[in-house]
Amino acid sequence: MFAIINGTLLTMSGPPIFQGTVLVEQGKIIQVGQNLPLAGRVDVIDAAGKLVLPGLIDAHSHVGIAEEVYQIEGDDTNETTAPVTAHLRAIDAVNPADLGFQDALAGGVTTVVTGPGSANVIAGEMVTMKTYGAVVDDMVIRFPAGLKCALGENPKRVYGSHNKMPATRMATAALLRQTLVEAQNYLAKQEKARAEKTVPERSLQMEALLRVLKREVPLRVHAHRADDIMTAVRIAREFNVELIVEHCTEGHLIAPVLADAGVKAVVGPIITNRAKVELMNRSLETAMALYKSGVPFALMTDHPVVPIQYLSLSAGLAVKGGLPEEEALKAITINAAKLLGIDHRVGSLQPGKDADIIIVDRPIFDPNHRVERVFVGGRQVIGN
Repeated sequence: MFAIINGTLLTMSGPPIFQGTVLVEQGKIIQVGQNLPLAGRVDVIDAAGKLVLPGLIDAHSHVGIAEEVYQIEGDDTNETTAPVTAHLRAIDAVNPADLGFQDALAGGVTTVVTGPGSANVIAGEMVTMKTYGAVVDDMVIRFPAGLKCALGENPKRVYGSHNKMPATRMATAALLRQTLVEAQNYLAKQEKARAEKTVPERSLQMEALLRVLKREVPLRVHAHRADDIMTAVRIAREFNVELIVEHCTEGHLIAPVLADAGVKAVVGPIITNRAKVELMNRSLETAMALYKSGVPFALMTDHPVVPIQYLSLSAGLAVKGGLPEEEALKAITINAAKLLGIDHRVGSLQPGKDADIIIVDRPIFDPNHRVERVFVGGRQVIGN
């Protein structure tokens, strides 16, 4: 058991607690408050003059899959041999030894979503995991965390350049629809087999899609341009699936529409240039526009596009674009956890949650801030 005392607690579940205490036992937060009695054998960490907050959450990255050092050997981001690969699982490609995990911890990021890239119309299943550990299976919080799909420039560039489908946006949408219809047909066959008490033939591709059709996991669609975002909305409505728009670069242009559609978004990367045509209207004001319209959103680095340790800096730039500081902090803590369906475990300093805690010397939107200590599951992994 240990206690972090005298710090300013940014719990993300209520107002700041000044000179507060967080009590941790067996990897869980057991008490949060002021003037808590510390009876018995309790190790004490004095955080006077510091800020204490939950570990940060990067809601979209490729950490562990796109290793920076090993450009070929360690890059398992895109399976560019077929446009539909729903049966691929990110969990099978993550290397816990990727230096990106060390960078994440140094930046106070204790939870990430990682997964395949956006070359394919349907790329595979993503995973939500802690950033500390030696074995992937022990780091997982939620798997699958969603089925990654992509619209826009990437699939048509990758396959169209080889004279394969999809070479147009129409074909990309058609492939996604066709595959979802195939999954509906597969589900009907499965139900018929169960009714007839026979053993149906399995398809790993279809099983991944069934999890989406049954709304067990969201369809997480890479889309930058407003028209591509609306294609994702259209298809989600047709098949009654939960939709999370990844990147949502032009979301500020259609924010009220997205709110009416009940769409969620993961915005970013923010620290980037107009590297391709569909980023032409990138703006620091996207997060603010979504917030004003009531669209639930989180922020991302898209690591290694933006190094994962710059997640807080990315949120700070969203503040520069008009997003209130509290909302920017929520977008990388509790609101990110809610969007990912893991807020019962992480995202705030509350009793019963994992003791994923960071201690910083000043507000994290200050580029000079220093992450002094990081705890993951109650274990100190940064600091001494």
